[in-house]
Amino acid sequence: MKNYWILFFPLILSITACNQKDKEPAKKFFSVRSLIEAQIAHVDTSLYSIRKIISIDTIQRDTTFINRENFREAAKDFLDIPDLADHKVSKRYKEETRYDETLKRAIFTYTPIDPRKEEIQKQELLIEPNIATGDKVTNIIIERVINNRNGFLNKKMLWQTDRSFLVTTTTQKPGEPEVITTTKVIWNEDDYK
Repeated sequence: MKNYWILFFPLILSITACNQKDKEPAKKFFSVRSLIEAQIAHVDTSLYSIRKIISIDTIQRDTTFINRENFREAAKDFLDIPDLADHKVSKRYKEETRYDETLKRAIFTYTPIDPRKEEIQKQELLIEPNIATGDKVTNIIIERVINNRNGFLNKKMLWQTDRSFLVTTTTQKPGEPEVITTTKVIWNEDDYK
């Protein structure tokens, strides 16, 4: 009978260890994707005039008006990010918080624990504290990097709450020069400074 316990003891230890890992408390991160979804829903129900400005290597410039129905498609880069509110995603990221006196903003930065395994290298929220009206997310900054045999892709994205967003995409295919494309979408020009 004692010999059976010796055989099953490692199995019991591994099951116990797995159960303890599953009981690890979930991280409570801001859901950047939910904030973007709320912004898109707001624009979908608004009467804003939406402008899209595209520049390639700062030489070519194309400005167009887009309708509300196409706004979600224009913002697709922001919707492709992993949702940090999901425990499966949050356990792969770490959070750093600080207050910037110069900007008068609280800054929440999410970076991957193992950057080589993640495309999203940074998600950052700038929050303006306000006791009277409540804290407000003013800016969302996201950086995505894909580097493989097909080339290099870097997207630096900035969402300015209730105003605009900017996506700067740097691409370089093997044996070709680097191309920088900047897309800016503005929908609330009254508040745009």
